[in-house]
Amino acid sequence: MPRSNLSKAVASAEIRDPIHGYIYATGLERELIDTSMFQRLRRIRQLAGCHLVYPGGQHSRFEHVIGCMYLAGRVGSVLSSRSIGFRQEGEAKLRVAALLHDIGHGPFSHMFEEVLAEKTDVTHEDMSRRIIRETQIGDILERHGFSKTAISDLSIGKSRKEKEFMNDVIGGGLSVDIMDYLLRDSYFTGVEYGKVDVHRIINSFDVVKDKLAISQAAIFAFEALMISRYEMFRAVYFHRTVRAAELMLVKSMSLADKILHLTDLSLENYLSLTDEVTLQRITEIDPKGDRELKLAKKLAVDYQSRSLLKCVFEKTVQRRDRFLTSIFNQRRFRENLRDEIATAAKVDESEVFVDVPTAPSVPISSARESFKGVTVVTGDKTRNQKSRVSYELGLDQLPLIGTIAGFMDVLRVYTTAERRQSVKKAAESIFQSESFESKVSM
Repeated sequence: MPRSNLSKAVASAEIRDPIHGYIYATGLERELIDTSMFQRLRRIRQLAGCHLVYPGGQHSRFEHVIGCMYLAGRVGSVLSSRSIGFRQEGEAKLRVAALLHDIGHGPFSHMFEEVLAEKTDVTHEDMSRRIIRETQIGDILERHGFSKTAISDLSIGKSRKEKEFMNDVIGGGLSVDIMDYLLRDSYFTGVEYGKVDVHRIINSFDVVKDKLAISQAAIFAFEALMISRYEMFRAVYFHRTVRAAELMLVKSMSLADKILHLTDLSLENYLSLTDEVTLQRITEIDPKGDRELKLAKKLAVDYQSRSLLKCVFEKTVQRRDRFLTSIFNQRRFRENLRDEIATAAKVDESEVFVDVPTAPSVPISSARESFKGVTVVTGDKTRNQKSRVSYELGLDQLPLIGTIAGFMDVLRVYTTAERRQSVKKAAESIFQSESFESKVSM
């Protein structure tokens, strides 16, 4: 089994990780880890409100990205052993890019990104680029001979200067990001779905026409990875109670933004925001009669005390196209649906929440396109690269994966415990009506 070229003898730091064992960091990596921008990741949970359902899910972005760095180093070592012209400097780039790939996450991780999407056209990836280029992070990279611009692009899997397989290692359908979060999230939440033999996949990696490929012998492990991700979304990430907590966070942050300026994208403000800091600022708001601020504070306080919203209606669709997404993720349609349910239930619209989380049921590529297949290599790994055979294996050629390929669309209606019965009755009536069926059939 190929080992990382980074040995204990040359390491500047030794980190004990519950998932990967001992992880060694270089002097550069240790300098990056020791910055305040990076240490901030300790105070941003990997799974936002998931710990209210799975109490062990308290782990942070900090340990996740260190795990990604380790796996990127393993990939680099494997690719260095192939006859593809990949050298140790490529491994170093992969490790640093993986280490920094989540540096731009806001409080509560992807929950804050939903607020950013509503208020701005900026993503956490855009913020990662800025933090790498405009802070001490960039200075450290430049001092060690790395281009901060190049690393900032590679860290989000969108480097035009690097080969396509480099982007895929960081942000593709077989990325170290996916591998680490499945193992880590499964371990800390206590569920079994994420236990995948990622090292079997990594040891099979090769490069064909600048694309990341796997050996034919590892197809079964690849299938297990895809199925694991699907099951983790169903059991953990899209769990109805997890989403209730996260829906409250998103709504609370969105409403509080007008007074707390959470989406002020100055780096000074952005880097001051962590989970607990943001929650404390919201709970300390003085609404002064403002209806929206009062609701923002109530949602935050209820979140802290785990007085969560209740799901009264759910519709799950597994489709190859974005059926529910294209319809329900239109903000006006969701708001109209919310108002219609509130009117029918004779409750205030602020007590009805329509939630439509959605994600590809299998990963996406670094180009943010649907992951439709994988390049497979056959033959002896020790043979000359040109003498080996490769082919494209479509997901539809894998029976189990083919059936889940597409998008997981989940439509849910939530309300407070006091309004559960009236909103449940109204939602069921509306969703079963002919007028509603005609709307979604257009």
